[in-house]
Amino acid sequence: MPVYRALAERATTSCPGCWCRDRVRSYPSDLTDAEWEILRPRAVEVMTELKRASGRPMVHDLRAMVDAIAYVTRNGIEWRALPVDFPPHEAVYAFFQRWAAKGLPARLAGRLREVLRERAGRDRQPSAAIVDSQSVKAADTVGAATRGFDSGKKINGRKRHLAVDVEGFVLAVVVTAANVGDRMGAKLLLIRLLDLCTRLTLVWADSGYDGAPLSNWARSVAAVTLQVIKRTEAHTFKVVPRRWVVERTFGWLLRYRRLVRDYERRPEHHEAMVYWAAVFIMTKRLARQRSGQPPTRQRWGQPRPAPATAA
Repeated sequence: MPVYRALAERATTSCPGCWCRDRVRSYPSDLTDAEWEILRPRAVEVMTELKRASGRPMVHDLRAMVDAIAYVTRNGIEWRALPVDFPPHEAVYAFFQRWAAKGLPARLAGRLREVLRERAGRDRQPSAAIVDSQSVKAADTVGAATRGFDSGKKINGRKRHLAVDVEGFVLAVVVTAANVGDRMGAKLLLIRLLDLCTRLTLVWADSGYDGAPLSNWARSVAAVTLQVIKRTEAHTFKVVPRRWVVERTFGWLLRYRRLVRDYERRPEHHEAMVYWAAVFIMTKRLARQRSGQPPTRQRWGQPRPAPATAA
């Protein structure tokens, strides 16, 4: 029986007792009207492209579904703990699982990234990327077959291999067991990047990716130059060129509590969570730009000239 405190005859959706089409913005994780105006047309466009067969249409409101995923991603709760003004948790998880398998969050993040790059005066596809990895502890819901022990970080869980552009926007992510080395993760990342970025020619990385075998493999298979940037001073804090960009992206992602720890039973679901977090980050950035708010102050590197506006 429904847990919604509503009368079935007053519901505006075909699911009895659900008020998802009448809900108002109640939580900090909910998308604002300006953010939804940016995200909705791109989400509908990608869903139309990925729809392979006709079937029963979704009875719940799309915005309520996205807000529910944002609530889970931002607050790190269980699916069953969704508040009652969202659609039933079974429906929200089914939406997340179905569209994650079809690649909706990855494609949606790609559309938003292209818009942000164009507004920054860059090409839609990057020619350079920065890669790095991050090990996170796994919850008891993660099976032994997809988890491992990172002896360097002393973490039992999974590892996120991340590739970002020079602005810090997510290009690709691969989730493996924590005992998988960075060099193997870099190969998996480059294979995915070949399908996304045809202009990619240069990849920056830290000393964990050093070595002739990986560099030669990247040059021969992917036609990409791997440049390792090492620290110049040990045991002292110093901003390392290029590498700080991906570290900042990890900081952005860790604001979403669902990513602080790995709760997903399947690695591809954790990848989808990372893409959803990137979608919300870039949507908020686009909404701020549209509202005319001043951009954040650049702390490192040389300031870029403002893009020329068309007459």
